[in-house]
Amino acid sequence: MGKSFLKPAGKAIFKDSYVTKMNELLVEEDGERRQYGVIGAPLSKPSISHSGAAFAPGAIRQALGSYSTYSNELGHDFKDIEVSDYGDVEMHPTDLIHSQDRIYQSTKSVLDREEVNQLIVLGGDHSVSFPSIKAHHEAYGMVGVIQFDAHHDLRNLEDGGPTNGTPFRRSIENNVLKGEQIIQIGIRDFTNAKGYDDYAKEQGVTVYTMADVRQHQIDTLIKKSLDHLAQQVDLIYLSVDMDVLDQAYAPGCPAIGPGGMDSLTLMKAVEEAAKHPKVKAMDIVEIDPTIDFRNMTSRIAAHILFSYWKGKYLAD
Repeated sequence: MGKSFLKPAGKAIFKDSYVTKMNELLVEEDGERRQYGVIGAPLSKPSISHSGAAFAPGAIRQALGSYSTYSNELGHDFKDIEVSDYGDVEMHPTDLIHSQDRIYQSTKSVLDREEVNQLIVLGGDHSVSFPSIKAHHEAYGMVGVIQFDAHHDLRNLEDGGPTNGTPFRRSIENNVLKGEQIIQIGIRDFTNAKGYDDYAKEQGVTVYTMADVRQHQIDTLIKKSLDHLAQQVDLIYLSVDMDVLDQAYAPGCPAIGPGGMDSLTLMKAVEEAAKHPKVKAMDIVEIDPTIDFRNMTSRIAAHILFSYWKGKYLAD
């Protein structure tokens, strides 16, 4: 009888014995304590515009399989990292606020177990940030946020409720964050209303526009942001809205536009921020895989994860 080359469905792929892929680092949570954990928050129904961002957690996990664990730049192999994957939060089919509350409850449950030192949330649209930050606030104390975004996301809640444009307004109004604990980087021209720029100023939010990003080294802006927050908070949370990127780099974002950040700058920013000991959490939001091109945007999201791990490695 001849040798069978049958593999389980979906597993019949080329395997190089010298290569470990990044998706192999994800292990189903089993109660073991690990440095990193991942949770999917597949919610996009609260989006102001049409969005399939609910499919992004799976797309990002899949994109991890396109890359090896070895960093040529560092001469270091990350193959020994194990990342607890807690799976995806089950969304309610019709109740958006309840779905957001499920994200809060699930994130809080993971944090309460104290099994991981740092949790990364894969959205979903930007509305998932409020329940995640709320959970971290209750688990760690005062939280500061570095928000990479083209938009302020400080919209009023009267006109549309808790949409993907309101997470930081909700955080301020619910005493989860103070304005001076929010730093926004990459805010883009002709993308925000004057009323929300005024609100940011009134609340003490630090805003770095794309003009600031162009005029200053990103390392400098990150250092200033970390120095500002570290004096006030117990934990620093990175919120990465992928539409901070120029549309040329992120075709899978629902709110694409010109004049944004390039992918290398964003990756460098996350790497630099992750070096700080108080940076212990991150979310990645606003990718719609149904409109992406060759998974370009999800692949950058995967590299955002790698940049975070690189920063932590360099800080050790």
